[in-house]
Amino acid sequence: MSMVLLTPTVSSNFEKDSLIYMAKKIHFISNSIVKEINNSDNVSILVLDKEEIISLFKANGILLFRGFDVDVDIFKEFTNLLSIDFINYAGGAFSRRVINGDQTVLSVNDFKSEIKLHGEMYYQKNIPLMLWFFCANPPLEDGETTVCDGRQFFHEISSSTKELFRQKNLKFTVRMSKEDWQKKYKTDDVNQLKEICRNNNTHLKIFDDRSIMLEYISPAIIPSRCGNYQVFINSLLPTKQLSPNILKFEDDSDIPEEVVSELNEIAEKITTEISWRKGDILMIDNTRILHGRRSFADDQRDIYIRLCSPAFSF
Repeated sequence: MSMVLLTPTVSSNFEKDSLIYMAKKIHFISNSIVKEINNSDNVSILVLDKEEIISLFKANGILLFRGFDVDVDIFKEFTNLLSIDFINYAGGAFSRRVINGDQTVLSVNDFKSEIKLHGEMYYQKNIPLMLWFFCANPPLEDGETTVCDGRQFFHEISSSTKELFRQKNLKFTVRMSKEDWQKKYKTDDVNQLKEICRNNNTHLKIFDDRSIMLEYISPAIIPSRCGNYQVFINSLLPTKQLSPNILKFEDDSDIPEEVVSELNEIAEKITTEISWRKGDILMIDNTRILHGRRSFADDQRDIYIRLCSPAFSF
């Protein structure tokens, strides 16, 4: 299936209302959910038609822009055209480097192991609705980003597991030292921490030594923004992979291992792998598309992320 992305520009050789259209080939990657917008005509990514990008994004939830001449500054400029409300990842689970002094441009994390499919920051109420990834430098091998559609994931889940998730929400319980929460939330003000937790529906307990315990309850399955679908999107799989003891059901019962195995099997079946090329940009709907990563061994991989909301209704 092929489509055309049209970008209008004004030519000095025509009347001002004349338009020249530059065709961009768009195609699915291996018949997956990912649509690639490829720079076959050697133009700037900044002249692509915003309305067509928005239309494609709403329909597919994930777009890959490939073959454009992009550095960090152009990545920021392009994402600024389509996004608002960039956040600095305060409260995030991983350590991330700030890129070029901009708190809204961050490295993805500081380790090389696999990360299971998940929605970004689904261990709190306030999530970024949109994600942008930029490949500053690809790995020598491996390190693919994995993605899948949470709507399809929901349909693949067994009836018994769906019913279990309808009956029981997930509960994340985390204990942190004073130094850890100050680093995580980028503040040493207890009152500011209390406000952050209130805004995120997170129960906060503060101990005498200023260490804390956080408790957050969330569903595993949510309705889509349009209300017409159910979406399996959450932080269950990477939490069970990396920090299994902090996640249980809301009633403090364990999540059965057979359920976790079922979910991991589904994830592998419906996952698309994106092998990064230098300059690639990935645009993701964080209310629908799960993402993760394959492990890698070299020190070359350098992927940046911006967390934000769309500058359009969706």
